[in-house]
Amino acid sequence: MNDAAEQAQGANSGRARKVTTRPPAWHRAAVLVALMLAAFTLNTAENLPIGLLELISESLQVSVSAVGLLVTGYGVTVAVASIPLAHVVRTVPRRHVLTGLLAALVVSSLVAALATSYGVLLFARLLTALAQALFWAVMGPVAVGLFAPGIRGRVVGALSVAGSLALVLGVPAGTWLGRQSGWQAPIASLAALGLVSLVTIAVLLPTSRPEEEAAAYGTSPDVRRFGIVLAAGTLSSAGAFAGYTYIVTFLGDVAGFSASAVSALLVAFGVACLAGVTVTGALLDRFPQATLTTAVATQAVGMLGLYAAGSDRVAAVVFLALMGSALGPVFMTTQNAMLHCAPGRTDIALAANSGSYNAGIAAGAALGGLVLPPAGARGTFLLGGLLTLGACAVLLAGRLLRPSGSESTG
Repeated sequence: MNDAAEQAQGANSGRARKVTTRPPAWHRAAVLVALMLAAFTLNTAENLPIGLLELISESLQVSVSAVGLLVTGYGVTVAVASIPLAHVVRTVPRRHVLTGLLAALVVSSLVAALATSYGVLLFARLLTALAQALFWAVMGPVAVGLFAPGIRGRVVGALSVAGSLALVLGVPAGTWLGRQSGWQAPIASLAALGLVSLVTIAVLLPTSRPEEEAAAYGTSPDVRRFGIVLAAGTLSSAGAFAGYTYIVTFLGDVAGFSASAVSALLVAFGVACLAGVTVTGALLDRFPQATLTTAVATQAVGMLGLYAAGSDRVAAVVFLALMGSALGPVFMTTQNAMLHCAPGRTDIALAANSGSYNAGIAAGAALGGLVLPPAGARGTFLLGGLLTLGACAVLLAGRLLRPSGSESTG
């Protein structure tokens, strides 16, 4: 063996040692909890204005629709910025990236809480959205890379449970606090939560080159599977939000529930979402493809069931729960698939998945808005169900047309 070959072998073995070396167990657990807290905080930040619409509108003297743009603009920013930001920081150690984006979350939350004009609040929201766009790209590889490959699905599940808690706990609690103390209080509390995550990660997460991390690359790279998952996830998110955006109108006008009952059903929807990601997380390592297909199919049944039988209150509750139980798992299972089938770096694949999912959300809400005037709220759920069936067709075609002898764990 010549000198060059020996040096190359030494470099490769050195890289292998870096990839397999993990911090102490309690460090890993603490970092995972910090990432879960960050996921909860960012998802709460994204959706909190929904519960504070009227309070912010009155305080800043702008229309409710203008406040609604704080949510729409947030989603569009995440969709547009995910891949470019992930590409820009692709060589920066993940400890530095995570502490930087969490610092942006803290600062933007404080600026938003102190805002006295709509423009300042919008600026702060877009800064938070940029942090979230990058977070979902780098968080997955960091979290799963801390643990053995055999339990990575459960790690993804834990992060998804934390994100889902934003709808069940974060937004309702923030809405209540806002009504008691003003809309600024719950937004300022996000800064405190972000600071806890920032300090924990800055202290305990090792500094390493991104390409040397254990989950930097897909376990079973597959360009074809990558495209299928991306297309199915985008169609599914578009379908979900074509209807979900107008769920309050549907439950009131079609199912005939009172305003107080609708509020309770929205909480139940969040609980169903939490239950869905909990169950799916437990199965994700054993059945990665089946869990994705099941989640998308369940969403289709829930939405089409609401369209067909939503005027019956019992049926409406049942199908609403089915839809809720699938909403979180769809994104969760597509993220997990990216860790397997990413044709290159997993952070870029996850950024593509997050960006396309948010693009689907924006497109679905817009399409639902076009259908609402002529077809009513029921029509938006028919549209959403048909788009979700399209996602099912993409997944089925991917299985039926898979090249002979090929296998994919994603």
